Amino acid sequence: HVQLVESGGGSVQAGESLRLSCTAPGYTSNNCGMDWYRQGPGEEREWVAAISMTNGTSYSTYADSVKGRFTISKDKAKDTVYLQMNSLRPEDTAMYFCKSQPSCSYCVPGQCWRGNYWDQGTQVTVS
Repeated sequence: HVQLVESGGGSVQAGESLRLSCTAPGYTSNNCGMDWYRQGPGEEREWVAAISMTNGTSYSTYADSVKGRFTISKDKAKDTVYLQMNSLRPEDTAMYFCKSQPSCSYCVPGQCWRGNYWDQGTQVTVS
């Protein structure tokens, strides 16, 4: 079972920034893409951003609510995906999750797993 690990959440004032990171320690992946989601109190989980990898080139897409403020990126060497969140607003308050894309495979010596994997989530609070 693949466990994604996320870090970087916290509490900030409106207008400040946070950077979330997501990785799968102990696994070797196929340099695949990742999505970020968030779920506010009493709300449904919503998609925030995605980064897809095609022939070594990355493509990013964003929800309208975060476009121009959030940036998704990937450090291939560290196999870590980041979500840089600038100009945070109170309405960005939510639990944030990263999810691997269906094309992702994660391997340890002798075994690989493919599919959608979620992390445990990290809280972002903006006041």
